[in-house]
Amino acid sequence: MKKVIDKADSRGHALYDWLDTRHTFSFDTYYNPRRMNFGALRVLNDDRVAPGKGFGLHPHKNMEIISIPLKGKLKHGDSQKNNRTITAGDIQTMSAGSGIYHSEINGSDTEPVEFLQIWVMPEKLNEPPVYKDYDIRSLLHKNELTLIVSPDGDAPARMLQQAWFSIGEIEAGKKIDYQMHEYQTGVYIFVIEGEVKVDDTILSRRDGMGVYDIQSFELETLKDSHILLIEIPM
Repeated sequence: MKKVIDKADSRGHALYDWLDTRHTFSFDTYYNPRRMNFGALRVLNDDRVAPGKGFGLHPHKNMEIISIPLKGKLKHGDSQKNNRTITAGDIQTMSAGSGIYHSEINGSDTEPVEFLQIWVMPEKLNEPPVYKDYDIRSLLHKNELTLIVSPDGDAPARMLQQAWFSIGEIEAGKKIDYQMHEYQTGVYIFVIEGEVKVDDTILSRRDGMGVYDIQSFELETLKDSHILLIEIPM
């Protein structure tokens, strides 16, 4: 097993009057040449947006963008006339493709919204842009990892990349075996909450670790944990 470890306190950090954001990989004003990406995973931002504020209309091209709300309301709008508000238990995917404008705003005037913003480099370029959102609540089961994104329709969401996203809330003291879907992929493990151990490495809240050159690995929960796993080409 080869691995890279990104502790929570080593992430980039930007604080504005409306946004508190932490960057696992180089983004915006945070630049670290050793942390540009993990395989096709380019961005993993941990965003907290003030009530009524957010990212105004702006363009993207040739990027797969996944948003996972953790708390509050996330309001999406785009140049294809999609307008949706999602909350924890929903996810949204956007293939920017040949080009799209979108906004991501806090849908509440009183409470902050917290969400993960994830970018994956696509397998195909200049495809027609597509937005989708999904309610995954009925698929989530305690002490199981649920596949929520895949390239082939095995999960509710799909993207233009050989990538698989799994998420789950696992009680302390459990062991989960993860089998890679393809050869030459890696898995980025992100601990949303809790504490886990992988290959004798302990990861705590908001820590991340990428593992590769393996076909499977075991994840052990040391505390009740909320975990996101992103398998992508290396």
